[in-house]
Amino acid sequence: MAQAPPISIEPTSPSSNPATIIFLHGFDDDAEGWTGLVQQFQSAHKLPHIRWILPNAPHNHDAMAQAWYEPHAFSPIPLPKRAGDDDDDDDGEGEEDEEGQRTSVEYIWSLVEKEVERGVHPSRIVVGGFSQGAATSLLLGLGLGGKEKPGRAVRGIVGLSGYLPWSRGIREEVGGAMESGGGGEMRFFLAHGTRDQLVPMRIFRQARETLEGLVGESRCTVCVYEGMPHSTAGAEIRDLCAWLEEVLPET
Repeated sequence: MAQAPPISIEPTSPSSNPATIIFLHGFDDDAEGWTGLVQQFQSAHKLPHIRWILPNAPHNHDAMAQAWYEPHAFSPIPLPKRAGDDDDDDDGEGEEDEEGQRTSVEYIWSLVEKEVERGVHPSRIVVGGFSQGAATSLLLGLGLGGKEKPGRAVRGIVGLSGYLPWSRGIREEVGGAMESGGGGEMRFFLAHGTRDQLVPMRIFRQARETLEGLVGESRCTVCVYEGMPHSTAGAEIRDLCAWLEEVLPET
């Protein structure tokens, strides 16, 4: 699978205490599509000390699009179980591409490791994304692929219009990571629109409840935006900026 290199955008006001945000695009998108968000922050003189890394997902031949893993569609309403359905499938809506999810999480971990090698402390790194990028970020934040990376827990995870893939294998590994104290004081920012027709609110609520059950409500900031579809909005970006200023202050 072909994969373009990440786009890196340097801080407008470098700090002696560097910080990095790694932000993942969604399905059938690319890193270039999110440079505008960074430019929006920088033109408003927000987060000037942040280095941004915008990775590109590989081209998925089965999905015929750039994708962090092969997706499956969500139904707006829960589908009834059929005879022979695997109880571990999310609402019976199809098998998760667990291999693809693990591969993408490992790739994002490699970007985190490169930032650490550059001198950025893990507590000064936030990983986040939109939609499928949010799902991948949540899996990383919950410890997937992090067993051999002690002390590498990042500072925070951002999930915009996202969800939580939850196959049996993912559950078992994440559960083990949480039981061993993974994640430390990692913070989470979740945002979703009530008119999201691609990732319905019920899927978001499931992700929120699962996440809060694993890490505790106190570590989660959850914002819901009335009428927002599967996209971003000004109020959401302002809330995200305020959260990032709190978890990644300039000093």
